[in-house]
Amino acid sequence: MDRRSFLKSAGAAAFLAPAMVNHLMAAPEPPLVAVAEGKDYQAITRKVLHAMGGMKRFVKSGDVVVVKPNIGWDRPVELAANTHPLVVKAVVEECLAAGAKRVKVFDYTCNDPRRCYVNSGIEAALKGMKQVEMKQIEPERFKMIQLNGQFLKEWELYGEALSANVFINLPIAKHHGLSKLTLGLKNIMGIMGGNRGYTHRNLDTALADVNAYFKSHLTIIDATRILTAHGPQGGNLADVKVLNTVIASRDIVAADAFATTLFGLKPADIPVTVAAYKRGLGEMNLNRIKVVRV
Repeated sequence: MDRRSFLKSAGAAAFLAPAMVNHLMAAPEPPLVAVAEGKDYQAITRKVLHAMGGMKRFVKSGDVVVVKPNIGWDRPVELAANTHPLVVKAVVEECLAAGAKRVKVFDYTCNDPRRCYVNSGIEAALKGMKQVEMKQIEPERFKMIQLNGQFLKEWELYGEALSANVFINLPIAKHHGLSKLTLGLKNIMGIMGGNRGYTHRNLDTALADVNAYFKSHLTIIDATRILTAHGPQGGNLADVKVLNTVIASRDIVAADAFATTLFGLKPADIPVTVAAYKRGLGEMNLNRIKVVRV
């Protein structure tokens, strides 16, 4: 290369360098949180899914999908202890329409599983749907997993969740006596076996440990009616507030952060959210989250 060519190339590089640096230093795209309101719960669930790019963005033909609602309590729909059956049904239908080979729906319940599955209304909502499996937890299917977490070094996780191609986290938004709120991050306890009471010694870190290892591909939060006090079990209609809202995000921390505002709280008020954010599991700062209302 002669001197003139060298100087010409160097000048071009100097001109391009700042632009390249600015591009590399540009802020990442903010996580998207889709929110829909309405009294047709299946319709608003489909609206948030459409806003997220549609279920085909997450579920491919032939996939085995786990849809994990909260079915933990022997309570009817009106008491807002479990995910609304119509929201669950809409999500399952969308998975099947996207080409899922099988959709598995389950939860490691706190009350008697037979009563929870029936009285939640979810079992009836899914009855007769082909390629849908709603079975109670089978203890022999738990597997000890090396989490290498800050609090939990190992823990039993449910094999059916571990082996699925896609995991959809589908909690109800509600008050919780220990963690203040139970949303997506807390709903992961439904795939945990063992002595779950032990995690209460350091619940925020324990949940961050599990969510760091086991990632939800999509979080959909049922806020059609929320439990504002005496959670997670509830039992009094006076504690239930009807909001007719469904929330969805790929970012579980962002989904939880937005849902927190429905209770008049800030994401920083919820230790589990803070622990997950500090671990790099998602965004909790509302000014860095793109909220789309559909």
